[in-house]
Amino acid sequence: MGDSKNILLYPPSVVYGLITGIRNFLYNNNVLPSEEFSLPVICVGNIAVGGTGKTPHTEYLIELLRDKYKVATLSRGYKRATRDFKIASFASSVREIGDEPLQICRKFPEILVTVDRNRVSGVKNILQLKPETDVIILDDGFQHRRITPGFSILLTDFEKLLSTDHLMPYGSLREDKSNMSRADVILITKSPENITPIERRLILKQIDKAPYQNLYFTSLTYKDPVPVFENSVGPVPSLSVCKGSSIILVTGIANPVPFKEHLEKSFGEIVHLSFPDHHNFKEMDIKKISKAFEDLKSQEKYIVTTEKDAVRIREFTNIADSLKSSFYYFPVGIKFLNNDKEKFDNLIVEYVRKNTRNNRVFEVCRDN
Repeated sequence: MGDSKNILLYPPSVVYGLITGIRNFLYNNNVLPSEEFSLPVICVGNIAVGGTGKTPHTEYLIELLRDKYKVATLSRGYKRATRDFKIASFASSVREIGDEPLQICRKFPEILVTVDRNRVSGVKNILQLKPETDVIILDDGFQHRRITPGFSILLTDFEKLLSTDHLMPYGSLREDKSNMSRADVILITKSPENITPIERRLILKQIDKAPYQNLYFTSLTYKDPVPVFENSVGPVPSLSVCKGSSIILVTGIANPVPFKEHLEKSFGEIVHLSFPDHHNFKEMDIKKISKAFEDLKSQEKYIVTTEKDAVRIREFTNIADSLKSSFYYFPVGIKFLNNDKEKFDNLIVEYVRKNTRNNRVFEVCRDN
């Protein structure tokens, strides 16, 4: 699924579109039931396969709301070995709850982090076990039509806008692009910070958002590197002094290109070991990483990975101490462009403050 597409995949994508279209039609016309809840529910999701930055944006919402409200997150827990409802804790494992929920749990221990394959059941469990919860953030729940969120945030990658994409398997869309009408906010993620006004206008025209929808641009921000293993004693590299350093870049994410491009600005030699998204690292992978690290000729060398990969690598116990001390990850955040941070923040805070029941913010506008 790149710029050149296999035309033989187009007919299956038409069939797939019919199936997903019928499903959405049944939900839109209340033939299939969709449940609402009497507290604010915010959905963060996309309609394309691949990374659009859902976790950093979910963490942004947590940061925004956690001081004033009791926040809970609910996700599927992708690739976990369990299926039922679970509450994350520091003692949880990736196998039990998934890598992204565990990352959020460890970063925000004061909030409730949960997983459930059935989102409706998950919300009911949260309200039963923690009735004091003020707001629930659904991580990657846009396609989960059995639940109607009060506020939906749809993400689309700057380099692969959903407006120019196609249905699977010809493209990467999981449902037709017309379904972006369910979103209250559309975020163009991984945008370059120097995006021009002309580029913004062209994208606005391509997206063709509805009047009730707000559209903002965000970019990724990378914070200072952190040791993957807490007991590491090696020096923490600083981007200001690493221009001559060599690194082994280890990634198991859907789109590692932005991270690699960021590192190329500061490091010398980069050897990239790329693994599938949510990869479950095994002993042979660690041996491969160790061998690549040994082959680096530079005296100042490190192993760099993503924050999500660090969660999984940290659980692998059979790693030599000498290798552990060289392992670092870069926490990722987001930045709103065009001075839109305050507008977005106010929109979210006002929704949570005003909505004691899970009523859609722009329902009247849509009906009109």
